[in-house]
Amino acid sequence: MSQKVYDVLIIGGGPAGFTAGIYAKRAGLDVAMIEKGVPGGAVAITYEVCNYPGFKQIGGPELATLMFEHMQSLGVEVIFDEVKNTALTDQVKTVECFNGTYKAHTVILCLGAAARKLNLDNERQFIGKGISYCATCDGNLFKDQDVAIVGGGNSALEDAVYMSNIAKKVYLIHRRDQFRGEEILAKEVKETKNIELVLCSRVAKLNGESTLQSIEVENLVDKSLKTIDLSALFVSIGRGPDTEVVDKQVALNQAGYIVANEKMETNVAGVYVAGDIRETPLRQIVTACSDGAVAATSAFTYIKLNKIK
Repeated sequence: MSQKVYDVLIIGGGPAGFTAGIYAKRAGLDVAMIEKGVPGGAVAITYEVCNYPGFKQIGGPELATLMFEHMQSLGVEVIFDEVKNTALTDQVKTVECFNGTYKAHTVILCLGAAARKLNLDNERQFIGKGISYCATCDGNLFKDQDVAIVGGGNSALEDAVYMSNIAKKVYLIHRRDQFRGEEILAKEVKETKNIELVLCSRVAKLNGESTLQSIEVENLVDKSLKTIDLSALFVSIGRGPDTEVVDKQVALNQAGYIVANEKMETNVAGVYVAGDIRETPLRQIVTACSDGAVAATSAFTYIKLNKIK
């Protein structure tokens, strides 16, 4: 018996993938989504969303759930598995996962981006033992304790405000003297009493035995060092493209993001990209959704032009 071949396989379950699933299914295509973890991507670990049209204010997990349920209501098959490898240059694409192998006429890559690390010597040792890359996931573990956030963008500012309601004290460490995030968030951070700004500084060393106990911070102006005792360090210094499992024939830019045209077409026929993993000037929920809609529409056109259905 021959293996089933889907019309569309979507790799990654975030806003881009959800929207691609909705549009592809509504177009009458046989669609499956592969997701390795909790559906929602970065949105599912975002404390609060205030810039998505239609919602003046909504929790990230709630918005992600609403999107996922919308897609599921249309009958999109969801495969909970982790991709190991992809072979995408043949007319029928192959996606190898740990628990099975799947085939499709088209693939939409919505893998998103992974949290960037500090790249300190013993960083891996303390992951889950004081080092976290998701304040909304792990923040409640450090109630009434001293913590630090590293970063200067919107995510870091949001994390600092979020943790200020949980922790006793929050240190916000940033390499520059100005934040890259929105002014309204920066203003809130500066006005929050239990947030202490540590600017023009970087984390130089992590200290502890079985768990993180303190950090050494270097002032980048005068090169002085100071030790901060704390229970947790939340790293929020951006995300990088998660392209490790993507077929090497798919073109990337110098920063490692997938290159695509306005139709979300990559250089490989029948392979599309949407969301944070692609080369784009803006990475937001609303743009990820737009990408997903365009990618699904392009996949539909490809299938019809090639008379696959």
